[in-house]
Amino acid sequence: MDGHGRATAPAAGTVLNALATHHGSAFAIDLETTATVDLDDSGEFDGDVAGHPDADTRLVARCAELAVERWGDESAATDTAAIGAHVTTEGEIPMAAGLKSSSAAANATVVATCDALSVDPDPLDACRVGVQAARDTGVTVTGAFDDASASMLGGVVVTDNDRDELLAHEELDSHALVWWPNQQAFSADADTARCERIAPMARLVEELALDGRYGEAMTVNGFAYCAALGFPTDPLVEALPDVTGVSLSGTGPSFVALGERDALESLADRWNTREGTTWLTTTRQTGCRTT
Repeated sequence: MDGHGRATAPAAGTVLNALATHHGSAFAIDLETTATVDLDDSGEFDGDVAGHPDADTRLVARCAELAVERWGDESAATDTAAIGAHVTTEGEIPMAAGLKSSSAAANATVVATCDALSVDPDPLDACRVGVQAARDTGVTVTGAFDDASASMLGGVVVTDNDRDELLAHEELDSHALVWWPNQQAFSADADTARCERIAPMARLVEELALDGRYGEAMTVNGFAYCAALGFPTDPLVEALPDVTGVSLSGTGPSFVALGERDALESLADRWNTREGTTWLTTTRQTGCRTT
């Protein structure tokens, strides 16, 4: 088997972290991860991350394996049992920064594998395969269907992560500012029990999101989860009242704000007084795609 596929998926920012109630909300932002998949007849699945030779690649390898299991019979391959793959990922999204790098890599890998197999999957089916791979490899607590579906579909989503069900999906057109400090925080290491204590606030955030009040929702989420996860609220306070919304993204350590470009440029000046990186970008209405 000799097939080659390539796909790109965007990062995402948080409206509602799903740790407290397993309902979440996220929006795509214009930072990308690209996956290249080369199929072979080895029957083995492995990967590498460009520029990070020691990175854990179990997630993308499992994504390719599950994609072959799911769609291999629809391809022109004569012996799907012997198919193997090597996955290479690269891109702009920092790892373990709360910007959904794992979801973007999973989405890009699944879609690139389908591209190599010459099949065209339903986007949500492809998204669920990546979510299952994330659960299989232990990189997520909730399954992260909110993050994955925002990255796969573009726009903003609200989801039930227990059922991998899409509750709402619409466009979200805004400028976005991201700040990530020089540290990492892995979702699987988050204190789930402590986050569950703020479930009443999470349910309020979900009500706001389902009402289309995404900016207010993410700001409430930001203060609640900074308290639960031990992150400073100063970046949130510095953003208000000039932005539409601001939050800790995922389980941190990054923060993301939405608003008018002028307001975000002023906020960038304040956030730049801290160590780390700021990135002024936009939300994305398009999600994962082959390239």
